[in-house]
Amino acid sequence: MQNILSVDNMRKSDASTIKHSVSSKDLMLRAGRAVFENVLWKEPVAIVCGSGNNAGDGYVLALLLNKEGCNCEIFLLSDKFSEDGRYYYDICVQTGISVKNYEYNTSFEEYNTIVDCIFGTGFHGELPPLQKAAVNAINNSNAYVVSVDINSGLNGDSGMCEMCVKSDLTVSIGGYKPGHFLNMAKDNIKHKMNCDIGISPVEPPYQLFEASDCKNALRKRKNFSNKSTYGYIALIGGSKKYSGAIRLANTAACAVRCGAGVVTVAAPESICNLIIPQILESTLYPMPDNKGDMLFDKDGIDGLMEKYKCIAMGMGIGVSDDTKKILEYILKNYKGRLIIDADALTCLAQINGETIKNSNCRIIVTPHNKEFSRLTGLSVEEILNDPVKAAKEYAEKYGVAVLLKGPSTIITDGKTVNIVEKGCAAMATAGSGDVLSGVIAALCGYNDDILLAASAGAYLSGCAGETASDETNEISMSAGDTARAITNVISDLMNMG
Repeated sequence: MQNILSVDNMRKSDASTIKHSVSSKDLMLRAGRAVFENVLWKEPVAIVCGSGNNAGDGYVLALLLNKEGCNCEIFLLSDKFSEDGRYYYDICVQTGISVKNYEYNTSFEEYNTIVDCIFGTGFHGELPPLQKAAVNAINNSNAYVVSVDINSGLNGDSGMCEMCVKSDLTVSIGGYKPGHFLNMAKDNIKHKMNCDIGISPVEPPYQLFEASDCKNALRKRKNFSNKSTYGYIALIGGSKKYSGAIRLANTAACAVRCGAGVVTVAAPESICNLIIPQILESTLYPMPDNKGDMLFDKDGIDGLMEKYKCIAMGMGIGVSDDTKKILEYILKNYKGRLIIDADALTCLAQINGETIKNSNCRIIVTPHNKEFSRLTGLSVEEILNDPVKAAKEYAEKYGVAVLLKGPSTIITDGKTVNIVEKGCAAMATAGSGDVLSGVIAALCGYNDDILLAASAGAYLSGCAGETASDETNEISMSAGDTARAITNVISDLMNMG
C-alpha cells in the first residue's frame, strides 16, 4: 500500500519535517529536483507559476533545467512570493533565466512542455480570472503538461473542481492526496506518480489499496478442504420489476468465480423459473412473493441465517415494507457478515439507527453518493466535497464498514481508510454494483477481515471492468462483460511474483 495524506495531514507533516530534520529551502530543492528527474523533457519548456511554495518548486525546476542547457521560460501570474520561493526566484533572475508576466492573451503554442506550478494542494474554491485564463491556455495547447504536486484548480481532498489543468503527468510530492484519485481526478490526470522527498506522516495516512494487497485476500486452496471451507453465501434479491434474473445471475457468477464454496440465490418464487437457466453452479432458495415482490417469511429467513456465513441483500429486490421487514429482522437476529446494497440501502435509511448500532452482524454498506445521501442526511454536494470524512463519520457512528462508490472507491471502518482507484467510465452501467456485491460476498465467505474483503472486492471488480472495457469499448460494455473478466484478473493476481 502507498500512503495517501489529507491536505491537513500533509501540511502538518511538512511543517514537522522542516522543524526536526530539513530546512524549508532544502525541502523545496528536493521537490523541484524530484520533478526534474522524473520527466522526459522536450524543450522549449514553459513553467507557469503562481505565488506560493508550488511556484517555488517551479523556480527550482527552472534552475535545474537551465543548468542542463534546456531552453525554459518562467511565466509569472503574481508579483507575490513565498519566502523560499523568492529565494529561488532571485537566483533564477541572477542566472539570466527568461521571466515573463502572464497576460490574458498569452499563448503557449510554441512550447513542447508546460509545467503547472500555479496552485498547490491547499487550493479550494474557484480560480481567479487571470489564473483561469492561464489554465484555459494550458489546456488548449498541444504541449505535454506536467502538474507539480496536484493539478491547479483541483481540490486536494475531494478531487472536485470548477475548472483545472488537464495534465499528461502529475508529479505528487511527499505523498499522494485524496484529490489525486477521487471524483473528477481521473478525468483530468492522465498519468501520475509520487516522489518521496523525506516527509513522514505525523497522523495515520489513508492507504492506496494495490494488487499485492488484493492478492492477500485470495486464499490459496488446500487439497485437504471442501466447499464449506470457503464459505456458504446467500444472495437475497430479485423482483419481476427489476430484471432480477440477469442481475442475480451475474452476482452469483461473480461469487462463484471469486472462490465462494457454495452460492445460494434467494429470490421471489415466481421469478425462479427465469433465473434457473442463468445459473448452473448456484442453488436456488425460493421465497414467497406477491406478483414478483418478495414477502417477509420468518422461517425462510431463519433458514438462510442459520446456514450461511455471509448474506448479501438488495440487488434488484425493490423497495417495499416487506423488504424493510426482512432487512430489519436480519439486522436483529443474524450473526454473520451482511452486505447491504442497492434497494436494501434505501430501506436501511428508514430503519432506526440503534438497530444498526446494536446489530450482531458485521455489516458492509455499499452506497453510491445518492444512496449515501439518504443514509446520512447529507446532500450529495456535501458528500462530494469531503467524501472521506462523510464515509469515516458514518462508519464510526454505526460500527459498520462503508464502501463508497465513485470513480475511485473509499472503504473505511471509521479508523482505517483504503482507496481503490481501479475501475473505469464504462462501469457506469446497470448491474455493475450487483457484480461488486457478488465479489465481496465471496471474499467475505473466507476472509475474517471484512475491510480487506470489501477493499479486495472493489479492486477485483474494478480491474475486471477495466479489462472488459479494453476488450470491448467503454460504450458497449455491460456488467456481464465485467463478470466474465474476473477469472482472468484473478489468474493474473495469483501468478504475481
